[in-house]
Amino acid sequence: MTELKHNTVRLNGIDIHYVEAGQGPLILFVHGFPDFWRVWIDQLKHFSKSHRVVALDMRGFNLTSKPKEPEAYRAKILVEDVRQLILHLGERRCILVAHDWGGAAIWNFAAQHPDMVEKLIIMNSPHTMTFVRELVNNPDQQKASAYMNFFRRPEAEQAMTEDNFRRLFSMFGRGNLRTLDDEEKQAYVDAWSTPDGVAGGLNYYRATPMYPPLPNDPGPAALTLDPAQFRVPAPTLVLWGMADTALLPGLLTGLGEHVPNLKVVEMPGVSHWPMREKPDEVNRLIGAFIG
Repeated sequence: MTELKHNTVRLNGIDIHYVEAGQGPLILFVHGFPDFWRVWIDQLKHFSKSHRVVALDMRGFNLTSKPKEPEAYRAKILVEDVRQLILHLGERRCILVAHDWGGAAIWNFAAQHPDMVEKLIIMNSPHTMTFVRELVNNPDQQKASAYMNFFRRPEAEQAMTEDNFRRLFSMFGRGNLRTLDDEEKQAYVDAWSTPDGVAGGLNYYRATPMYPPLPNDPGPAALTLDPAQFRVPAPTLVLWGMADTALLPGLLTGLGEHVPNLKVVEMPGVSHWPMREKPDEVNRLIGAFIG
């Protein structure tokens, strides 16, 4: 792989760190919780041979700024981070690859800025409309997402950092996810050990109105959403690990109503991190999709 270059730029009121390599059409990789840019290392190695690849640290993670107020992690702000970064990179349009909370931001980005999306690849990240539907109506998804209500609580940061981040590392052990080697483990410890290195990611859960309803809090049931505002016209590939214990396959039902140019690839036996568990297969599927 071409050597990764590390850069930091001031955009949308924060310092955004990103890595880049290669030349050609731009592919921007957007991670989720509790990751940072390095979760895409296998994809960066592969696609830097034919593309300019960029992977950022989302706000709240690793070397990017970590605002303390949950309001600084609202969806419209995350979308604007991405928009300004693409323009900073000298592009008006690119291929986007996203996972988990990164996917949540990019679903919204693709709906609000369709002219900037050449193609879209999403991994185990629900579309806004199907997630709201399942959180409100599906008891199984409510149970699977119950952890979100814990992550919203003030004591969550201490719980996730104790015992050398034991609970965070345990998240990577679900399904068939390969064991992190020592170098990867240390990279995550370093990222989580930055000031507010865990609190920043937890603020995504505190900022969102989408979480399982509680007896005294209707959560997403109180939302009134216009499906037209969440329609994604770009050619879209969804790769879904079917053994994901947090995001259930029911989230795929009806997705085509909101994403008309859609291809879904179900990955049996794969949990929440397809790019890690099956990097060669993921790279092949993305390569075939983007041509």
